[in-house]
Amino acid sequence: MRRPRFIAEHARNARGLVGRIIAFIMARETRSQNLRAMDALGIDRSDQILDLGCGHGHSLTELAARAATGHVVGVDPSELMVEIAIQRNRALIEAARVEVVRATVESLPFPDDAFDKIVCVHVLYFWKDLDVSLREIARVLKPGGRLGLLFRTKADLAAVASFPPEIYRFPALADVTAALERAALDVHAGADYANEPVLLLAEKRPPRTASEVSHTTDQADAILASRAIT
Repeated sequence: MRRPRFIAEHARNARGLVGRIIAFIMARETRSQNLRAMDALGIDRSDQILDLGCGHGHSLTELAARAATGHVVGVDPSELMVEIAIQRNRALIEAARVEVVRATVESLPFPDDAFDKIVCVHVLYFWKDLDVSLREIARVLKPGGRLGLLFRTKADLAAVASFPPEIYRFPALADVTAALERAALDVHAGADYANEPVLLLAEKRPPRTASEVSHTTDQADAILASRAIT
């Protein structure tokens, strides 16, 4: 049975009393998958962590416990969700362990190479442009840093049938992995199982050295020269 459009709208950008109710439901429905992503990322005590689409803020508490000497930032586009997350993590925020920011994935208000780990669970359905979003994620991730991206794909026919397509866009796994590679994020794990969310782990490539850039240029020049001869 397809969920009503107004519920899907609140999942994308919660607001008002209905949004608060949906936030409570989402906290219960997504807890196990958030923990799955955290476990796979292997959080270190000193990590700088970004929870992208932090919603209700339950995961911020758990991330702060795992990164006991690090720092955790939650981002969400919903003003209501940011408010709920701040209320839930008030003590951690006052202790400068957690920060909650209202922003979109297309324009993250952080410097380059800011985070060791980024966790993103059931969020990419709402992104306007997959390539733009992943390039921005790669920008704020440190070289060698890891992204845990959990989502359902179009292979999950039950999920596709349950949500209005004008709000939830379920991608093909191949499209997401290709976009990650284009954003300089190398995929190290992931599989597409029907009726189960996919968890992709991707690592940001280190910047190329001057010698590597020179070698690539020399190879390109050699290819062009050989084509000119023939």
